[in-house]
Amino acid sequence: QVQVVESGGGSVQAGGSLRLSCATSGLPYSRYCMGWFRQAPGKEREGVATIDSTGRSRYGNFVKGRFTILKDNAKNTLALQMNSLEPEDTAMYYCAAAALCRNTGLIGTGYWGQGTQITVSS
Repeated sequence: QVQVVESGGGSVQAGGSLRLSCATSGLPYSRYCMGWFRQAPGKEREGVATIDSTGRSRYGNFVKGRFTILKDNAKNTLALQMNSLEPEDTAMYYCAAAALCRNTGLIGTGYWGQGTQITVSS
């Protein structure tokens, strides 16, 4: 059974930093594409960052160098280091896995976590 579990969300002031973590099990992790996605109230879900099996990463245009996605194949974990957070980054953040990446999206059956909330205050 595949499990994807996020942690590390919370509240922070604008300009601050947070690090999200994602633990997985039941996947051929090193061969999978992993990604972070977010959804704000009233908005569609958008891709924040993905990293494929070769270690190639892609970021949404809004990231602008502020976030870094990190994939640890030895521990089957994924992280998202977020710096210079802005109120516009407030959203529910999701970790997801799939066989392939396409830019900041996934291809194939996706496995999703329950999400972790990030709130950035001005």
